[in-house]
Amino acid sequence: MKTYLLPSIKLTIILIVITAGIYPLAIAGIGKFTPGHGDGETISYKGRVVGYANIGQKFTKDEYFWSRPSAVDYNAAGSGGSNKGPSNPDYLKDVEKRIQEFLKHNPGVKRSDIPAELVTASGSGLDPDLSPAGAKVQVARVAKVRNLSAAQVEKLVEDHTEQPLLGLFGPPKVNVLKLNVALDELKK
Repeated sequence: MKTYLLPSIKLTIILIVITAGIYPLAIAGIGKFTPGHGDGETISYKGRVVGYANIGQKFTKDEYFWSRPSAVDYNAAGSGGSNKGPSNPDYLKDVEKRIQEFLKHNPGVKRSDIPAELVTASGSGLDPDLSPAGAKVQVARVAKVRNLSAAQVEKLVEDHTEQPLLGLFGPPKVNVLKLNVALDELKK
């Protein structure tokens, strides 16, 4: 038994040092080279922090682009999905309610033109991005409410469309918070 106990204790100590010491310090060090220096990338407007780039926020006013729905009401402390399957009657009611709300606020948009991401919640409930199609379907509403031309708002969407990493990894996306801050900056 002694021949197994001492090596087991040594291995446990080594793994504790690696997993509880070296690894977290290495990840924290790498984080210092990212936007926000490991503390998250903040977005500011008029010198005030209005949110984090990687955490979705709720926008319900017609003058803003709406975010993807959240099953946790955008609570970053408790992220998560609804865990309801696509055939769940409650889930289907929620989606239908979101479709009707979207159509009410976006006259002229056909039901078939609404991207699924605008009526279904993400797995985390905190998705900060939309697809370019998810933003473009809202252009007419935002332009009308803000008394801007649709071309001007569409250009803003195009300017805030982030391409996939190295042109390969992930789809194009639009950060909703950054786009809405840019809309507010147009008023200056």
